[in-house]
Amino acid sequence: MSQHPSSRIQKAREELAGRLREIRRDAGISGRELAVRCGWSESKSSRIENARTPPSDADITAWCRACAADDQTADLIAANRQSADAHVQWRRLQRSGLRQLQESTGDLYRQTKLFRTYVSDVIPGFLQTPGYATALLSSIAGFRGTPDDVSDAVAARMRRNEVLSNGARRFSFVLEESVLRYRLCSAETMAAQLGHLLGVMDHQNVAVGLIPLSAQRTVWPMPTFTIFDDTRVHADTLDAAATLTQPGQVELYARAFDRLSQAAVRGAAARSLITDALASLD
Repeated sequence: MSQHPSSRIQKAREELAGRLREIRRDAGISGRELAVRCGWSESKSSRIENARTPPSDADITAWCRACAADDQTADLIAANRQSADAHVQWRRLQRSGLRQLQESTGDLYRQTKLFRTYVSDVIPGFLQTPGYATALLSSIAGFRGTPDDVSDAVAARMRRNEVLSNGARRFSFVLEESVLRYRLCSAETMAAQLGHLLGVMDHQNVAVGLIPLSAQRTVWPMPTFTIFDDTRVHADTLDAAATLTQPGQVELYARAFDRLSQAAVRGAAARSLITDALASLD
């Protein structure tokens, strides 16, 4: 297998190969013995360990079984599947404009029963008004130089967000207080957005927590992420969108969300922070 043109993807493949190699070594068996136990050639073991041949799910299952490491199978299979697309550049995602990017997650949103979202930068997409979304997506389009289809993208986001009104789905949001005060739009648009946030907090299937700037924390502010049920995490950076599916990764983000939630205030205290932010717009 030739090296993948993306250094990140190649690194992910090499890390997977390294983990398989360590599992074999921890089991105290040679590459030849592993091959015998798995029923394949010794050269195949070598190619997999050196990231020259990508293993199949069946290969990983057989490898772990041969090394008495069945408890690591699920994580390794998820890592194998994600190595090709865990880090997808925003330029590639947004090449056809922002509308298609909004629509691409529609099926995932409809399938998910529990959404957990932590944000440290902007009002989460689920809770955005059309005005706020227009200002934000216009800024993104201008910065990234993507096709100008902001109006269509905003309409697509609003359609996607209809899932919020489905009582069969639950939403838990944790926002840093600073998100309420970042000026990404006009004061009038921000006032409407904060008013909308207050209204959303009345929904029975929506929980909103705010971490005050003065809160005593057990974890630090971190980049925005969303957990879909217990199976998938979207964690974005400036240059890429990371989709994480390894059980260990999902568990790590779930633990982070729980810790962040512990520092958040809710109910009247959260509403007070929002109304204070509204008052500061005058």
